[in-house]
Amino acid sequence: MQAAASVGGNDIGPGAEVAVYDSGGSDSSAVTAARAALADGAQMLLGPLLSGQSRAVGAVAGRVPVVALTNDSTVAGNGVFVFGLTPLQSARSVIGFANQRGKRRIGVVVPTSPFGQLQANAAQAAGAAVGTTIAAPVVTDSATGLITALTAANGGSAPDAVYLPIVGGAFDAQAAALNAAGIQILGSDQWSSIVPYRVPALIGAWFAAPDPIRYEAFALALEEQTGQEAGILAGLAFDAVEMARLLGRIGQQNRAGLLREGGFDGVLGPYRFTESGQCDRALAVLGVQSGATTLIGATGA
Repeated sequence: MQAAASVGGNDIGPGAEVAVYDSGGSDSSAVTAARAALADGAQMLLGPLLSGQSRAVGAVAGRVPVVALTNDSTVAGNGVFVFGLTPLQSARSVIGFANQRGKRRIGVVVPTSPFGQLQANAAQAAGAAVGTTIAAPVVTDSATGLITALTAANGGSAPDAVYLPIVGGAFDAQAAALNAAGIQILGSDQWSSIVPYRVPALIGAWFAAPDPIRYEAFALALEEQTGQEAGILAGLAFDAVEMARLLGRIGQQNRAGLLREGGFDGVLGPYRFTESGQCDRALAVLGVQSGATTLIGATGA
């Protein structure tokens, strides 16, 4: 993330527009780093990454806004702005796209975890916004009886599509069951952490992700500079720093600047912050083909 912030020759050393403080791995270490930054005159804090750390830093930041890199939307508010890719952002993009393609009765499959519940809630909210019927989620850590459970949740008939947002656990087996039943599979930005076309059952699936056309130049620059592949966190770090630089140069590195009507344009796509501390972000939709993923739904403003 630190390397990403310096892509293009941007200075992140002492006395530069952006200085780096190590938040460590605990809430207390993040608070210590935040207090050091504030003592040095920081007008805006970018990070930390973890949700607990973000809450803790928000509590000591006072009037200085905190642009947290977490994807936990419940952290937002009281001066904390959530900048990570959240479940709702993914759900809005792929469920909205599916609705346009005639998929208006959608099932949801999530594991038995708090994050699974967040993903299910996001799907319900995204469906309500576009008039898509989202069935009660099937909460399971197995693929056994999956199609039967989805059919029951959908009133006795198979759904038009199923949202399978969380990678890991029974993900591959569940995808295989859905594929065998001929059901359109939908996914979240979490799929960016795998290579979807290497999972045979995902061929033909659609998932939300940063627009690869926007992201390519940054990814190539980071790889050339560091020898490492660019992931989502690298993109978040770069976009956060570029946003802070812009606001600093126009004298608006504050809450009002974050809430500017025009929003911002980053390598992960266009975005704007809301009064509640949430981030409205437009993601693309990618289709999984044999040996590749292709852009089928571009980001909007």
